[in-house]
Amino acid sequence: MNLYEAIFVRKSVRSYSFETLSPQILDKIMDHYSEMPALFSGIGTEMAILDNRKGQEKMLSLLSVKAPYYLAFYSEESERYLMNAGYIMEQMVLYLCSIGLGTCFLGSNRVKKNELEKNGKKLVGLVAFGKSHGSHTRKQTEAKRLPLEELCVYKEVPRQWMTQILEAARLAPSSMNSQPWRFVVYDNRIHIFSKKHSVEKLKKWDEVNFGIMFANMMVVAEEAWVDVDLIRLGDISQKNFPNNQYVLSAILKA
Repeated sequence: MNLYEAIFVRKSVRSYSFETLSPQILDKIMDHYSEMPALFSGIGTEMAILDNRKGQEKMLSLLSVKAPYYLAFYSEESERYLMNAGYIMEQMVLYLCSIGLGTCFLGSNRVKKNELEKNGKKLVGLVAFGKSHGSHTRKQTEAKRLPLEELCVYKEVPRQWMTQILEAARLAPSSMNSQPWRFVVYDNRIHIFSKKHSVEKLKKWDEVNFGIMFANMMVVAEEAWVDVDLIRLGDISQKNFPNNQYVLSAILKA
């Protein structure tokens, strides 16, 4: 299984075996992180593996998913750093799925005090992982997501590979399964909007959510050998939309 295939079958795993992973697998995980592209260049990030096989991460185990290991993601604070972090986190989650490990994004950042920062970078996200009890995958049809018809406004008929990019975006995980994204679709471009929330807690995680979704889109684009530019268009960003907020546009070049 590669990252592209993992998008369509990965599920959130909340029950784990506390089987020890070999040092070679843990090294492969760190090596994969070091080779991953970021969404925005120039934002310093780091990743650490937290060992919970003996219950060292008590706060995480009490308040969230109890797992043998956690990935801790750290970032410098700058514009769109949370979106960048979400982009990196999703790529790691897809990689872990591709090598047979279960994963779950965590909403809690309750860790030991000395794990809140790493080399001056702030803890921005956690992912539980390890060998799962039962399958770490599911059928694509089992994903509880809104259909594309409810997420998209089609201005033109999209090309075949663009439909696959939209399907990958649709399947992206989000906090509380909020699915905040909405798409205006043309032949060679997608304008991406965020649905405005009345719940403040959901707003906080939207940048992370969108980073996760953009990772899915870019993985599919790479699989299809399609170049994609994620840019913010000034003429759209200056407009006021009552129910949605403009985020970015994906300009696709076959």
